[in-house]
This record gives sequence, C-alpha cells and structure tokens, in this order.
Amino acid sequence: MPTTKSAIRRVKKAKLQTSVNKVRKNKYKSAVKLMSGYLASGKVKEAQEYMPKFYSQLMKIAKTGVVSKKTASRKISRVTKKINNSKKK
Repeated sequence: MPTTKSAIRRVKKAKLQTSVNKVRKNKYKSAVKLMSGYLASGKVKEAQEYMPKFYSQLMKIAKTGVVSKKTASRKISRVTKKINNSKKK
C-alpha cells in the first residue's frame, strides 16, 4: 500500500485512467467488429455510410494513446481497401 500522499494520489489517478481506457478500448473494438461484420455479410452500402464515423472513432481513440496511431491508420486503410474492392465486383 502507498504511504505518501503523492503515492496515494497516483494510485487513485491510475485507477480512474484505467477505467477510462477500458471504455475507450471497448469503443474501438466494437467499431472494428461492426465494420468487419458489415464487410463479412456483404453490406457494402452500410459499410460506406459507417466509414466516416468509423474513421472518426478510431482517430479519436488513437489520439488518446489507447491504440497507436499507426494501428488505427492500418485498420482504416485495410477497411477502405476492402470497401473499394467490393464495389468493383
């Protein structure tokens, strides 16, 4: 257990930040899962409509550092490529 005042404050802050990060990570995972569900079921139109919101959510989460910016960019790039390829078919 922490004994100094500053250590106690750090523990409290770490708990709060952990809970905030869990919420953000869940939003990230649900956004990716929803988009992959659209693509797997062939709902290209719904995926296109969801794309701006998907992009926004991933970049907001990447900005806070829950996932790296490169990871978010890679996910967005791959999804965009899948949508464009499915439109051609």
